[in-house]
Amino acid sequence: MSANAQPLPKEKYAANPEDSIGRSFPEASPTYRSEFQRDRDRIIHSTGFRRLEYKTQVFVNHEGDLYRTRLTHSLEVAQIARAISRTLRLDEDLTEAIALAHDIGHTPFGHAGQDALNACMKDYGGFEHNLQSLRIVDKLEKNYAEFDGLNLSFETREGILKHCSLKNAKDLGDVGERFLNKTQASLEAQLTNIADQVAYNNHDIDDGLRSGLITIEQMRKVDLFSEQYDKVMWKYPELIGNRCVHETIRRMIGEQVVDLVETSKTNLQESNPQSISDVRNHEKQLISFSSEMIGRSQELKKFLRENLYFHHKVYRMTRKAHQVIEALFNAFMEDIRLLPPEHLQLARDALLDGGESGKARIIADYVAGMTDRYATKEYARLFDVKGSVF
Repeated sequence: MSANAQPLPKEKYAANPEDSIGRSFPEASPTYRSEFQRDRDRIIHSTGFRRLEYKTQVFVNHEGDLYRTRLTHSLEVAQIARAISRTLRLDEDLTEAIALAHDIGHTPFGHAGQDALNACMKDYGGFEHNLQSLRIVDKLEKNYAEFDGLNLSFETREGILKHCSLKNAKDLGDVGERFLNKTQASLEAQLTNIADQVAYNNHDIDDGLRSGLITIEQMRKVDLFSEQYDKVMWKYPELIGNRCVHETIRRMIGEQVVDLVETSKTNLQESNPQSISDVRNHEKQLISFSSEMIGRSQELKKFLRENLYFHHKVYRMTRKAHQVIEALFNAFMEDIRLLPPEHLQLARDALLDGGESGKARIIADYVAGMTDRYATKEYARLFDVKGSVF
């Protein structure tokens, strides 16, 4: 059995569910579960989490069943993050909860949808998926008898809010304070943020190669890929196709995880935090890549941005996504009676309480909550008599 098969006792600076800062609405402690396990379970059972199955990672959902969605991406982040958390002897359940919820506020059509909705909301406070994730778990989920939202623990909510402007932080209460005070999040939140980067960078390579939008010849210009690809070819010279790509990418992920773990262990040994409070008050994040791996990771991200995300076929989809999001938002702003009954009432109430900004926020909630295919169908119902724009 592997030495890592059974979890070791947690470090003293790990988050401890028994010492959680708590929930907005006090609840009795769960039976047979920790507070962070309860958070994870509520996230998995939420409506927002289920919708991730039909939300884009890079490719629009209908383009193929083998490409990653926000749901499969979130599961991959959770796997990577939990493995790192176990190795560093942190709280695995908190890490998993943060990972599963980190993209729950994403719009349809990936970053293209977010950019379009942010442009629509520029006069009404803007839109950012990170803040929307927090808004969903704090307010928009309507499953529980005694409160809106999921009533998650502070530590999970803190991890979901990866970044935040000072202006927005002032309105967020407890989870916004670290941005105002320039303190750090828990180690579990820090490592999940980096695990997210590892997952989407490496798995976007897989989807990009599978789609034919990028080639192995192009990828060999990237050191992180080329080094592992050459090792695979040396050991398995007859290996071709998806098996070769998968073998290369899994080795890339392994190399990054090892670098992250070893660098973070060194950081922790040097800083010697005695509690999670010491972690929060440290001058910088303690979970990090080495400077060399940061450079190699940035090279990979630059390559993907220039060759995959801005590939003309992806860019055409991006333009269509902008068209759909903008048209839906503007139509609902001009005439809220186009909204479904539940959202219509919310928009009317928000208009009375918060004016046009309140109405716009409700419409943004509705649009952001759509899956790719629902947004496409809604656009077709409103504007396209011939059917789907995609």
